[in-house]
Amino acid sequence: MKNLFRKTSYVLLIPVVFLLSFAKNAERTNFSGDWKLNESKSELGDFSGFVARSLKVEQKENAITITRTTPGFNGGDPVTSSVSLSYDGKITESEGFGGSKRKTTAKWSDDGLTLTVNNTITFERDGQTNEFKSTETWTLKDGLLSIVTYSNSPRGETTTKAIYTH
Repeated sequence: MKNLFRKTSYVLLIPVVFLLSFAKNAERTNFSGDWKLNESKSELGDFSGFVARSLKVEQKENAITITRTTPGFNGGDPVTSSVSLSYDGKITESEGFGGSKRKTTAKWSDDGLTLTVNNTITFERDGQTNEFKSTETWTLKDGLLSIVTYSNSPRGETTTKAIYTH
């Protein structure tokens, strides 16, 4: 009788575990929408000119498309760039500023509350190849999108916190 109870328990547990494995995807934070930078709530330091003033985010079950509009160089026209990223860690290659090459990945935290976007930009300067790496941590709290960016470049390390509102 005891063995029958154990076997029945396992048989009943398998569908529950199977269903819970899909629940993780359903609980991911949804970053979709049109977002505007709130400079007064942000901590941009000397890098305010490089931070996107607006974001358009289209999030799907398996991918996210991020369109950023940043100020133009030396007061020029704003620059808009877009990238579509899968959540499986696959590298997406795109063009960065000044014809540089950008490699980007996206990955969810285990709890589905935080999205991490990693960028590596390779560019030429003064005849040398340089790399600019950044890690963005995306969170949503009280209707505010927070993107904390840690960057490492030939000029050193920096951290910025950009806060966006709908």
